[in-house]
Amino acid sequence: MTGVGNGQALLAGHLHTHAAEFLRALRRHREGSDATDPVQAARSTLDMRRAARRIGGALHTFRPMTDQTWGDPLRAELAWLSGLLAREHACAARLSRLLEAMERLGAATGPVPGQREEAGAPSRESALGVARAAALLDRQLTLARTRAHSAALQALGSSRFHALADAVALLASDAPVVPGDPYEHAARATHRLAEAVAALPLGLAGRPYNAQAVHEGQDSPWHHVRLLLRLHRYAAEVTGGDTSALADAGRALDRHRDAAEAASAAAAAARTARIAPATAYALGVLHSSQRHEVEAARFAFQRQWRQAVVPG
Repeated sequence: MTGVGNGQALLAGHLHTHAAEFLRALRRHREGSDATDPVQAARSTLDMRRAARRIGGALHTFRPMTDQTWGDPLRAELAWLSGLLAREHACAARLSRLLEAMERLGAATGPVPGQREEAGAPSRESALGVARAAALLDRQLTLARTRAHSAALQALGSSRFHALADAVALLASDAPVVPGDPYEHAARATHRLAEAVAALPLGLAGRPYNAQAVHEGQDSPWHHVRLLLRLHRYAAEVTGGDTSALADAGRALDRHRDAAEAASAAAAAARTARIAPATAYALGVLHSSQRHEVEAARFAFQRQWRQAVVPG
């Protein structure tokens, strides 16, 4: 256990480090944008988002050790920026995931219910439905990605972002933290995580093909645990804790989130007006496959969690 002064230094040092990383990423992004280097700009955006999440996570977990009139507004602005910058990457990843799943579906195309099975017509109609569904998803998610990219560029040129960047620049040299015990606050983050996991239906998730994740509406508690696990990991970065035992559990929740969002995208595409029955059928099969991926991720999480339970 460190003294109060040392604990204050730990938190301040953590904030200084990630504020500096944020500023370096911002500088690289501007250089990449000026040189029309989309790869560097994308990487810099990712680094900015990671630094913003860590600063915001520290301000959340160690809130009693900060000047809250300064820390709370900054945390809200960092959450705004992180969420905005995440959208383009999320759209691209979702599209890639769904198109790969569609490719697998196309390789195993079966007949569409209600159609005659003679002369090979169902197979041809099903393959056409898969192709049209893939094209529809491509159009919709590419448009969403383009809009997210434009929104991010607009935000990065806004006065709101410049004010945020100025606040982070000050944080890189002066973190207004007050004395406290960071280990105590990190322990509370761990306890909140353990409580949230205890509220999950892990018994059901421990049985394969339990059908509890087939339909939407039960994802929020799992997404909340994913957030708390991330905060637990960020808190451990401040205190020097080891969270490696939960790495696989975290990855399982990442897969859970990705599959749930992909399923929602497939369902949204299926609600497009005037699409052909075969296209709607292909999207329905895709939705079902992604919901089964949700179930598989829950099963994997409960196994990993029970192998490395965090004491409450």
